[in-house]
Amino acid sequence: MTNPTYEDMQVALDRQRKAFLTEGVVGAETRIDRIDRAINILEKHGSRFGDAMAADFGHRSRDLSKQTDIDGSIEPLKYAKKHLRNWMTPEKRKVMFPLGLLGARARLEFQPLGVVGCISPWNFPVQLTFGPLAGIFAAGNRAMIKPSEFTVETSELMKNVFAEEFDEEEVAMFTGGPEVGSAFSRLPFDHLIFTGAMSVAKHVMKGAAENLVPVTLELGGKSPVIIGRSADLKLAANNIMAGKTMNAGQICLSPDYVYLPEESRDEFVEHARACIARMFPTIKDNPDYTSIVNAHHFERLQGYIEDASAKGAKLVELNPAAEDFSQQEHRRIPPTLALDPSEDMQLMQDEIFGPILPVKQYNDLSEALDHVNSKDRPLGLYYFGADKAEETRVLTQTTSGGVTVNDVIMHVGQEDLPFGGVGPSGMGSYHGHDGFKNFSHSKSIFTTSKVISKLAATMRPPYKKAS
Repeated sequence: MTNPTYEDMQVALDRQRKAFLTEGVVGAETRIDRIDRAINILEKHGSRFGDAMAADFGHRSRDLSKQTDIDGSIEPLKYAKKHLRNWMTPEKRKVMFPLGLLGARARLEFQPLGVVGCISPWNFPVQLTFGPLAGIFAAGNRAMIKPSEFTVETSELMKNVFAEEFDEEEVAMFTGGPEVGSAFSRLPFDHLIFTGAMSVAKHVMKGAAENLVPVTLELGGKSPVIIGRSADLKLAANNIMAGKTMNAGQICLSPDYVYLPEESRDEFVEHARACIARMFPTIKDNPDYTSIVNAHHFERLQGYIEDASAKGAKLVELNPAAEDFSQQEHRRIPPTLALDPSEDMQLMQDEIFGPILPVKQYNDLSEALDHVNSKDRPLGLYYFGADKAEETRVLTQTTSGGVTVNDVIMHVGQEDLPFGGVGPSGMGSYHGHDGFKNFSHSKSIFTTSKVISKLAATMRPPYKKAS
């Protein structure tokens, strides 16, 4: 099967835009119907998606896929369905004094943009396709989707089941490699959302700029963890390692490195070791432990480990059963702590996106804050501690897309919080009401009155009236 060309996709976009304009007002019932059909896909084909993702990764827990990709998609869709009528209500705004006393009114109306493009990644291929659709559909838009070429089975299944529930004038999906993604990003959408790597985002943004298409970019970066001296170290280690091993660390919000008090390092390591032993008594053939998605990323992560070792880091492999990973059916890497990493190591320069966790030490908290602020602003930041003054200091003296306190990653699951990055970790945000607004045009409407018109007439030329 040949890949779609730019012209093929432009034809689909033209059809969607024509249908959107012909439709006119997109009522709540239409929006709810589209959300319901998306939910139906997930409920009907959830187990098939789990099988497809397991095949694409080499191995991926079907329980994890149900939690993150299936349930993690259904909940945002249901949340949008529940609230969209309220979100659609025009928002009253104040007018300048004394115009309100003279009958003037102001309001915002939220109008669908039209056709929204969505480029979704491989790490959560279902959730990061259906999650944005909650806001896209709630706002009354149509969608064109380009999924990742790394998850071929999942992408093909999504394409087929979308075709069962939606006409291509509502939802159209195009599969293929980087050349398809490049062409897709140059289409004159009304909005484009991209989730993925910073390096690719630069090309997506450049393509979108050809038509001045506004973009939402959900990227990533090196999300730090700062552990205060007041923290429950066992709780911190448990939550951090649970987050780090979810999807084998292949998460844009995965904790990328830890900063802790120098006297706490060894205790943290022992708590982390015990946590992994409880969750994964074995790893090599454990159905709960996810494989690295492909050989390229497996070799990249192995290269990080080798580079860190060569440059003097102390590597602690958390391998409870002391298994040999040199010969294995799937691409699995046991959780690995890199103690006392230096800044010239690759794992301290690149987003890791795998189950490797550098652990740095500080004597004074200022050292950790200075380090975080010397780097690109991350998508997430995590603080552990019971000292409210210190918590305030961390929150006010750092900038990140979002924060979870005393846990990791969890802020992404709160539908009433906007989700997005800042600076190199992304731009724009979505989820819940913020997603609805992100994919809507907030149209300003001012209504005047006859009284104001008569008063305004006295202030028009000629300014110097004949005496």
